[in-house]
Amino acid sequence: MPKYAWAVIVVGAWWSLTTTPAAAEPPSARAIVAQAHAAAGGPAWVRPRTLHLVGTATLYRDGLADAAVHADHYEMWRVFPDWNDAAHGASGKFRLEARSGDRVLIRQSFDGVDTWSAEGRVPAAQAQREWSENFGFGIIRFALDPGFTLTRLADDQVEGHPCHVVRVTDPSGTDTTFWIDRADHAIRKVGFDTPRGWHERIYSDFYRVDPPGFVQPGRVRLYYRGALVNDIRWHRAVVDQPIDEAVFVLDSP
Repeated sequence: MPKYAWAVIVVGAWWSLTTTPAAAEPPSARAIVAQAHAAAGGPAWVRPRTLHLVGTATLYRDGLADAAVHADHYEMWRVFPDWNDAAHGASGKFRLEARSGDRVLIRQSFDGVDTWSAEGRVPAAQAQREWSENFGFGIIRFALDPGFTLTRLADDQVEGHPCHVVRVTDPSGTDTTFWIDRADHAIRKVGFDTPRGWHERIYSDFYRVDPPGFVQPGRVRLYYRGALVNDIRWHRAVVDQPIDEAVFVLDSP
């Protein structure tokens, strides 16, 4: 082989090594959360006014298989706060009701000041504990705002979906962890510590509510200390429609 041919081969090999594209820079925690916001519906999802959900659920007391109760009517009303800097406290307004036929399984609400159950107003200390065991997912809507710290954790997977994992630390120093799908940026899981133990929620069966382009999970499963306690199916979602204030005060007519 002519000498110049060898020279061409050597130079070509060197060029291929020195011009190989660098590996893509991994996304930052902030970029991952921004992608999740966009995929969920953008501003319509990040700052909704209200949400009304209707569905069914299977409830397992203490996660026990033989303590399952089916709620053939499971309904939630939500007025979202304009601002939230505490992930695991009550915010905005909220009501949840579960029934099996005419039997009330769950009836609780927060009217913006007081917490209510089917028996009436709930003492503040008890209410604070209950809400700290349930509120947490919504803090990701505020995670890009001033005062929040975002930390990228090791990647993981949820039900076979490769996920980025981001810890959101609110201004009070409280942590909430989110698993965000690497492919479609859906929020597939949230986890946080509660007085009841480590709590996780897994989200699936997503659908879009038009208008305003709000992405709602059709299935939500709640776990405490690894045990499934609620398996919820949301069949209908209404976004940004007015909700009567009386809905949230359970002793009102």
